[in-house]
Amino acid sequence: MKRVTKAVFPAAGMGTRFLPATKANPKEMLPIVDKPLIQYAAEEAAAAGITDLIFIIGRTKRAIADHFDKAYELEVELETRGKLRSLEALRGMLPVNLSYIYIRQAEALGLGHAVLCAQPAVNDEPFAVLLADDLIDGAPGVTKQMCDLYNYYQCSLVGVQNIAPEETASYGIVATEPLAERISRITQIVEKPAPDKAPSTLGVVGRYVLTPRIFHHLNHIERGSGNELQLTDAIASLLKEQQVLAYEFEGKRYDCGSKLGYLEATVEYALQHPEVRDDFEAYLKQRFCAPYKQD
Repeated sequence: MKRVTKAVFPAAGMGTRFLPATKANPKEMLPIVDKPLIQYAAEEAAAAGITDLIFIIGRTKRAIADHFDKAYELEVELETRGKLRSLEALRGMLPVNLSYIYIRQAEALGLGHAVLCAQPAVNDEPFAVLLADDLIDGAPGVTKQMCDLYNYYQCSLVGVQNIAPEETASYGIVATEPLAERISRITQIVEKPAPDKAPSTLGVVGRYVLTPRIFHHLNHIERGSGNELQLTDAIASLLKEQQVLAYEFEGKRYDCGSKLGYLEATVEYALQHPEVRDDFEAYLKQRFCAPYKQD
């Protein structure tokens, strides 16, 4: 039985919804309080026992590799200035036993193409896929939940949640048959159907655990929605020969690919942050609970 030790982080998109902030800075590097989105995703993967982190990046995404690299000059500067807490936080950002692999996606041809770019690094092993702009607050982390399920069922899983019917055109949507609590067997998966065409309101979000057989299907499907290689279409093809499960994960998801979701995550994580939570909560109460005073 092969365990999941590799995770793929597709991070080559242009982040157009956050322009001009993402003109020179990857959206995955947008901070939630004091950590970028990509670090939250990496921490979630590491907490699941994953040791190989595979980043699919574009030509403007050097900041991601720089973020996870060792910063000798910065460490020396912090030590010289006696900022030992900051130095400790920097050095303890992630476990030391992780391997970092960076693969260039020359063209942004869809999520399926990004995952396919990881094939040489994944090889013939099961792997997780994490989309950093889906920030999910769970205990344990969602990737840990799904890897544990993979160890039991030994098949591909996708993370899903119930969405509003009018939002189906923004998600991959699954039809399912119940299997166990929070787990169901996928019978159909469709990329971004109109509400009147959607088989359910279970939307696929940015967490997957996939068998390596998915690469065969990614290599053989045609371009789909948006003239891109869709991971959803490859999973639909995989369904013809392997069981794929939908998992309604335990945790709160923030869609940080949208401005509203990003702001919601910032507020919620600030209220959990040991350094700022008390002062921030006091500010919110003063700002929004105090009686309105007209100038």
